[in-house]
Amino acid sequence: MTPAQRRRLRASSRDDAGPLSSFSSPAATASKVERVHVLAASADVRIRESAALAVIAPPDVLSLLAGDAERSVRCSVARNAGTPPEVLGRLGADADAGVRAWVAANPSVPASLLDVLGDDPDPTVRSVAAWARRWQIG
Repeated sequence: MTPAQRRRLRASSRDDAGPLSSFSSPAATASKVERVHVLAASADVRIRESAALAVIAPPDVLSLLAGDAERSVRCSVARNAGTPPEVLGRLGADADAGVRAWVAANPSVPASLLDVLGDDPDPTVRSVAAWARRWQIG
């Protein structure tokens, strides 16, 4: 780093600058959302995973990708905190235990679904659900 870059970095980390989390991201424009739609239709599984993890992914994209044949794409949808509860519910019944475990770990998982996952036949899913219950609010 150059001396000027170090000075800027030090200045940006001052206590009075406030937490970085207080800075919001730019608004999701229509073109950015359309780009996520295009990514969701890609033949490349890694690109569909990226669309499924996008913070700006709209509910229709997440719903579509929740039915993807690739486990990794469904896991990515299950990980996205913006995934709607009804989509998480579908994924909570997925045949793959890894997908169900990611649903249990999702910070937006409804308590009722977490209860269902707490009785899952797979021990890992039950373990993740128990862990999630400890941090879930209300």
